[in-house]
Amino acid sequence: MEYTKLFNASDVPATSRERVAPKSTFGDRRDGRIYIYDAETELAVNLALAADRPLLVRGPSGSGKSSLAQSVAFIKGWRYYEAVISSRSQAEDLLWRFDAVRRLSDALDAARDVSARSRYLEPGVLWWAFDRESARQQTGAADPTPWPASASNSRAVVLIDEIDKADPDVPNNLLVPLGSLRFSVPDLQFEVRATEAPLVIITTNDERDLPNAFLRRCVVTSLHRPSHQRLVDIASAHFGSDPASLYDVIADVLEEIAVVKEKRGLPAPSTAEYLDAIAVCAKLAIVPDDTNAEWRAVVASMFMKARMSQ
Repeated sequence: MEYTKLFNASDVPATSRERVAPKSTFGDRRDGRIYIYDAETELAVNLALAADRPLLVRGPSGSGKSSLAQSVAFIKGWRYYEAVISSRSQAEDLLWRFDAVRRLSDALDAARDVSARSRYLEPGVLWWAFDRESARQQTGAADPTPWPASASNSRAVVLIDEIDKADPDVPNNLLVPLGSLRFSVPDLQFEVRATEAPLVIITTNDERDLPNAFLRRCVVTSLHRPSHQRLVDIASAHFGSDPASLYDVIADVLEEIAVVKEKRGLPAPSTAEYLDAIAVCAKLAIVPDDTNAEWRAVVASMFMKARMSQ
């Protein structure tokens, strides 16, 4: 049954999705132009938008969790912000940060006035997403969104990447800002309120359980290992046509290895590793053939990695 979509993955014209030849690619794409949606993922985005709740995306590394946020921002034409979480991250880092080191350095210069604490406040990604104008006016900072074509839009997508890397207090301390779309800045005696609800996409590799109270405030979806056809479709979107059936052959090999590794409790090769293998074979003219030593090296170094004897 069809439903009313707030987000439609097909809204972007096909001509807007660059086709990049394998020989010209380098590094990860970070422009949101290429993402192959399935119905489940598209629905999850719509649920989060309709509920005005964060979308928590589960899945192994390299499955496209982070790319989803970039893609939604590109398709909707919204501003995009991201924060990569580490073990040292604090919830306040996503709201604001007081640069005590810069203030101390300025204080050593007798000619500098360091009484205005607002000069040393740096808005976090949630402040920028909630209310860009107050972030500018209260701190004088420049909007860090990397999407010039979308910078005029009043709504935003925020990626909070790998929340499971953080101390358990971090998701708990984000309950109020993410739930009420507001937070206080004590140094300014000022409350930031969202002028329009952003879409906050939070990723986890499930390396650590998240608090139940945090999960209750999220729409949750999981990215599963792609089917053979979806792998081929992803490769075609990135690299163009496949006259030599390279994508099919490598997808077959990946699936065989994935089955064996999963039976042994090891992570299956990711979509990112699949794309890397295709790029390597195309650039180095390596033929996927078990009698070919170079191909065996590709399989060992890109798909096996963890020791199969484990």
